[in-house]
Amino acid sequence: MMSIENYNKLGEDLERLLILRTSPLAVKMLEKVADIPPGAIRPRRDRHHHLAQCQAFSLSRRERLSIAMLKEDSWCWAPLVGYGLVDWRPAKDIILPEGQAERMPRFKEGRYIGIVSAPLKIADFVPDLLLVYSNTAQLRNMIQVVKDEEKTLVASEFDPIDSCVYSVVPVIMNGQYRITLPDPGECKRALAAEDEIIFSIPGNKLDLIVSGLKQAEEKKRGYSRPGLEMTPDFPQPDFYRKLFDVWGLE
Repeated sequence: MMSIENYNKLGEDLERLLILRTSPLAVKMLEKVADIPPGAIRPRRDRHHHLAQCQAFSLSRRERLSIAMLKEDSWCWAPLVGYGLVDWRPAKDIILPEGQAERMPRFKEGRYIGIVSAPLKIADFVPDLLLVYSNTAQLRNMIQVVKDEEKTLVASEFDPIDSCVYSVVPVIMNGQYRITLPDPGECKRALAAEDEIIFSIPGNKLDLIVSGLKQAEEKKRGYSRPGLEMTPDFPQPDFYRKLFDVWGLE
């Protein structure tokens, strides 16, 4: 397992290589009170208010805060259900219409007591996963690394709501990357921008992503070198020309 210091350094590299507007997030599920990092803010206890989980993520990535969210801190139903912090079944007919809870990925009730998030480059814990809020070009660079290094494509299903659940729970359960759309509540209440999308990276795969981004930058294929052009009959790579010859095209 990588050290916390290694994760911090990779967080700095990731932020620099992709020129991210906000910090990549280190995220960890909490099994017991002793797992809460000493410096983490507990919203209800320390600030006498509640937050939605997306607001906690936003404060972590924008204001560089470490925030631990337990059941008593939450002001939104979705993470309470998805993170297994409550028994959703007695309330399913009241707040969860059309089988929404049944479809939602969920941790087993009682497995965790909460979740903590912090900017990756200053987090004082080893994360279960990383959340990168990016634009689509930055996302393309990250999933290109997955394709090049793991010889696979990133598969995702898209639900227009419950981004705090879908960006976290399946990633921990399956150990796979995931792309998630910020939901309407995250845009309205947590200031997610219209051009932002969430890329979830399992904690043990961060080194591969950053290493691949560094290689792309060295080969002048990184995010900082977009090579924009709008040229008709642009110079074709050699394999383009061979394909066009096979197809009888100019």
